[in-house]
Amino acid sequence: MEALEHFLNATSGVIWGPIMLSLLVGVGMYLTAGLRAITWRKLIYSFRILWHGRASSQDDQGDITPFQALMTALSATVGSGNIAGVATAIYLGGPGAIFWMWVTALLGMATKYGEAVLAVHFREVDELGNHVGGPMYYIQNGLGAGWRWLAVLFSIFGMLAAFGIGNTVQANTVATAVESSLYLPVWVSGLVMAVFTGAVIIGGVRRLGAVAATLVPIMALSYIAGALIIILLNIEQVPTAFMTILHHAFTGTAAAGGFAGATVLMAIHFGVARGLFSNEAGLGSAPIAHAAAKTKDPVHQGLIAMLGTFIDTIVVCTVTALVIILTGSWTSGQTGAALTSNAFNIGLAEGGGVMVTLALVLFAFTTLLGWSYYGERCAEYLFGVRGIQPFRILWIIIIPIGAMGNLGVVWTIADILNGLMAIPNLIALLALSPIIFQLTRQHSIMKKT
Repeated sequence: MEALEHFLNATSGVIWGPIMLSLLVGVGMYLTAGLRAITWRKLIYSFRILWHGRASSQDDQGDITPFQALMTALSATVGSGNIAGVATAIYLGGPGAIFWMWVTALLGMATKYGEAVLAVHFREVDELGNHVGGPMYYIQNGLGAGWRWLAVLFSIFGMLAAFGIGNTVQANTVATAVESSLYLPVWVSGLVMAVFTGAVIIGGVRRLGAVAATLVPIMALSYIAGALIIILLNIEQVPTAFMTILHHAFTGTAAAGGFAGATVLMAIHFGVARGLFSNEAGLGSAPIAHAAAKTKDPVHQGLIAMLGTFIDTIVVCTVTALVIILTGSWTSGQTGAALTSNAFNIGLAEGGGVMVTLALVLFAFTTLLGWSYYGERCAEYLFGVRGIQPFRILWIIIIPIGAMGNLGVVWTIADILNGLMAIPNLIALLALSPIIFQLTRQHSIMKKT
């Protein structure tokens, strides 16, 4: 077992090494430049069309509203990465890691935009009348039948990764947090999650979209509100906190308290890695949800999709980082969710830790819902519509198993599969980038700039 863990850790280190991180960031830079930074220039406009996207015209083709599509994608991305991932980035890379998370997000917005544009442009309607899309469909329909093998690879990696990072890991996170806070046995938490998840996913993407549209804004706004209270209580220190982030991004961080110190390269590496882990730009997961949106306009859905990266990293991750830095917790020597919980405890007294636990539970649960849809669509691509119900049943059965399991190895395998998902998707994004640029240039939005 020890040899297996060593092999898996080495493999994960290679897959998520400098080459992959450089490729993910590089694709974001290329698309940002090719799109003439439309993802930055049209940010306010994107929020406006998102607001209007709460409803859709009867003539629009799709299964869920554009707003519900974004909330479904956010249900899978806003999760433990925003709580534990930010804290880990600071612990390993110092406060400067947050700056590199921002850079990754600003470039990743173009990646997420391109993914959604292609997902809507190349989507199909399956035998059940559902609109399906994502990397496997824009690889097959955009690059041609000769590339179907690459689409199959993505679907295999995506389906297996869903059971890891999207199911067992999330179930275990919730069960462990509830056990430590409420002393509820993990098997009880696992069964409760299985029941609630089953009630949602058996209803298909329309029920999932409706649940996500209600639950995601509530959980995200509640968490942000708690963080903002701490930030406002320390408002005079906020400029100093931002200067600390900027300073350490280019100079590294000396050892302080329980913090061991970090170089500039460590800040860059862990900022980029944790940023990509949090917002999933380039992995190819989010476009699966956006392909179901009721819209005729790939560009509009792309503008809505890019907001997922902005909200996840620029907003949610930033408020988490500010709380950790403002309370001085980043020098405590703690890491992960424990560091964030300690920071909120300092900022809001004992109630802060409870709030972080509740947020972690909700974030993990919605991630479990969102990834169930991603995995289901990958299974459908591989096995047809006959694979949908067996996948859903297996998904529900695995939840309590994950809640009770020891997931050290599963975490690493999930990390590897997530990285493998990105490779076919990035190849497709680069190969199909002329179509992304063409659709954008032809759109009326470009005539207004």
